[in-house]
Amino acid sequence: MSQPVQDLPQVDEFLQELATIQQTGSKRLAILGSRHVPLTHQHLIEMMSYALVLSGNSLITSGATGTNLAVVRGAMRANPSLLTVILPQSMERQPRESREQLEQVMHLVENPANDHLSLAEASALCNWEIVSRCQQLICFVFHDSHTLLQTCRDAEDQRRLVTPFYFD
Repeated sequence: MSQPVQDLPQVDEFLQELATIQQTGSKRLAILGSRHVPLTHQHLIEMMSYALVLSGNSLITSGATGTNLAVVRGAMRANPSLLTVILPQSMERQPRESREQLEQVMHLVENPANDHLSLAEASALCNWEIVSRCQQLICFVFHDSHTLLQTCRDAEDQRRLVTPFYFD
């Protein structure tokens, strides 16, 4: 007997995720996460980013402190040309503690048109752009990280493989 038509999108989605997982070549990975991350977790994220880039993967992230800056540090040590950072607003609107590191990034995209928006609104738009450029999203979140959890749902809607890691 044939499958009901309504089940076909789920099968297609499953097969696409399976193909992404099994892909042995390099991938375009987005890594996003909370700003409020303990230092030990930041070191782990930095090491993971370093290893992913050394394996030939391209990383895309944003410029916030915490998770995203740990991704930047790890990728920059491994191979700066495989890192893209997309800022939610202009460089001037970024936290002072991250600007020095961000100024070293080769592939940096600023969004000064979003300077008039709240950081939450600009971040949501930025995250959407980041997800649209990746094959897989790795997200470090808390269960109450509304913007990041919405980004995970948006990524799933775009048929991206999503790997959330919860801090709590």
